[in-house]
Amino acid sequence: MAMTLITTNTSSDAATSDFTTGIDNTYKLYIFKFYDVNPATDGAHFTFQANATDSTSYDETITSTTFVTEHAEADDVEEVGYNTGYDQAQGTAFQYLGGYMGNGGDESGAGELFLFNPSNTTYIKHFYGTMQYYYSSDRSACQFTAGYINTTTAIDDIQFKMSTGNMDAVIKMYGVG
Repeated sequence: MAMTLITTNTSSDAATSDFTTGIDNTYKLYIFKFYDVNPATDGAHFTFQANATDSTSYDETITSTTFVTEHAEADDVEEVGYNTGYDQAQGTAFQYLGGYMGNGGDESGAGELFLFNPSNTTYIKHFYGTMQYYYSSDRSACQFTAGYINTTTAIDDIQFKMSTGNMDAVIKMYGVG
């Protein structure tokens, strides 16, 4: 199956990166690829949330699970762990994709988010994401997030933002079909 680039958002010191057009019934899979995500605030979390059709509040109900792997530059921390603080159980908060990111000039993150069949009005909307980033305490971290947006209403907007402060980022949205 071929990937079709739909749009690219390039953010510089921006509060959000919004995708408000192009998510429709053309494709059953949408992939968001993010590059050089760098928060203005050290230790911020990279997050996303969705809007159902005709909504503007980015507060859809999400159930999710997350685990993180880490390795410190000093070789003194190696972890693989389930992170309950990044999960949601029927929550409406923005979903964490990367946590405690470093904000230095040489610190950033990259990854992708897969959103399945967002225009379907029979079933919930499944997603999973992977993000590799520079953890704010000199570590390499890789976060794995999966879950579902618990609505049968079509999803037509996605917003990315940091948990606090602004960000620099390049985010591309592709349709697969």
